[in-house]
Amino acid sequence: MSAREQISALQERMAQSIIGQKDVIERLVIGLLANGNLLIEGLPGLAKTRAVKAMSQNLEADFSRIQFTPDLLPSDVTGTEVYHQSDTGAEFRFEAGPIFANIVLADEINRAPAKVQAALLEAMEERQVTVAGTTHKMPPLFIVMATQNPIEQEGTYPLPEAQMDRFLMHVRVDYPPVEDEVEVIRLVRAEDAAANAPKSKTNKEGPAPIPQQAVFDARTEIDAVTVSDAMDRYMADLVYGTRTPKALSDDLARWIEVGSSPRASLALDKCGRAHAWLSGRDYVDPADVRAIAHDVLRHRLTLTFEAQGEGVSADDIIDTLIELVALP
Repeated sequence: MSAREQISALQERMAQSIIGQKDVIERLVIGLLANGNLLIEGLPGLAKTRAVKAMSQNLEADFSRIQFTPDLLPSDVTGTEVYHQSDTGAEFRFEAGPIFANIVLADEINRAPAKVQAALLEAMEERQVTVAGTTHKMPPLFIVMATQNPIEQEGTYPLPEAQMDRFLMHVRVDYPPVEDEVEVIRLVRAEDAAANAPKSKTNKEGPAPIPQQAVFDARTEIDAVTVSDAMDRYMADLVYGTRTPKALSDDLARWIEVGSSPRASLALDKCGRAHAWLSGRDYVDPADVRAIAHDVLRHRLTLTFEAQGEGVSADDIIDTLIELVALP
């Protein structure tokens, strides 16, 4: 099978256990192919954790789940030096933490204090962890997928802007349509029945996981996707418009306090090429950029108090931005 066929198979398998969240599945796959980290936000019970687990179960990858809590320590995430004594002598050995995996689920990341959140920074950005002066490299396939609940404020620690910017995309998970919710009921009922059935009746081997090499092959093909000079300028104009909103609209100037960093331009390029590749094209067009613009930009905008008072969201601002920035 080609890399495209294997990645399509991965999406199809994930869709079998995640009903009504096609866009979320696509964003998770784009993050995997673009070699970036994702922040997944949604109300409780919308299958955020289940979606990440579905990817790890269908991909040949080591999976690690870290439940973030207020009493978590940085060493609980990164690992630490442990003193070992034997007949031949004593030494300190590094005991790797749960961050050393291919797919890391940072569940409810905003429930841990800033020093624990910061423990992820070096791993997310530089793909390495330094403990006791020694640097330990992350595996070649490494992605952090963090979840958070947008409605609970008590006992939470909002992510600082510096760490938010390190997430390639901020994915929002919404309620599924009622027709899909009916399918969710039936799916979970069937899973419960299979779990309670005798082992002899459920001992069926599923399809082999998608190999990691398929992801690396797909990334190589995505690197070859053509991006025209006009598209480069279009992506840069979208990001630059968040920094100079007055030039586009008085409303944008009232709503945007701080615009996006150059990481936003790089993310638009990476995700745009991945989206084009998933769509079966070897070139990026404006539809690819617009499809992922909200996920790339919504966490990179700082809104004014006036915008918040008027009930204007980051997505509303991005909609206006897309309308005002000229197409290539």
